Amino acid sequence: MGEAMMISVIGAGDDPPDAIVTAAEEVGRELAHRGAVVVCGGLRGVMEAVCKGAKAEGGVTIGILPGDDPAAANPWVDFPICTGMGYARNAIVVKSGRAVIAVGGAFGTLSEIGHALGDGIPVVALNTWSLARNGRADESMLQASTPLEAVERAMEAAEQRPYSQSP
Repeated sequence: MGEAMMISVIGAGDDPPDAIVTAAEEVGRELAHRGAVVVCGGLRGVMEAVCKGAKAEGGVTIGILPGDDPAAANPWVDFPICTGMGYARNAIVVKSGRAVIAVGGAFGTLSEIGHALGDGIPVVALNTWSLARNGRADESMLQASTPLEAVERAMEAAEQRPYSQSP
């Protein structure tokens, strides 16, 4: 496959803590350094930070926007994709990547994690939600403690993920 690997990065758009913003920017740099294309929701917060980091390393960024205005994208989005779908675009964000990295996050991030895991898309957790099912910890997400580890785990999971015939 001669195409660049696309990795989705998800996280809060509204005022994430500084440490989360810094981590997201580093994730973007590491992904670009490895030649991966960053896919995100295209707006502010974690999305802006990951795009800024990717562009600092000469990477390519795609923003899957909730609305109809490409100008709503953060300044580091190369390819704004307008969906006019609001939060429903979350499914597109995660389905576009071969793996997902969740950095921090609010309820929108939680919905994206659910979409990804439900479809068998690997999710790497970096200071994000923890899951429980029937009163027991759910270990579906791959855990990472640093941005570098998150990118390494996501790239490895993406490379190992089989391509399937989706309807």
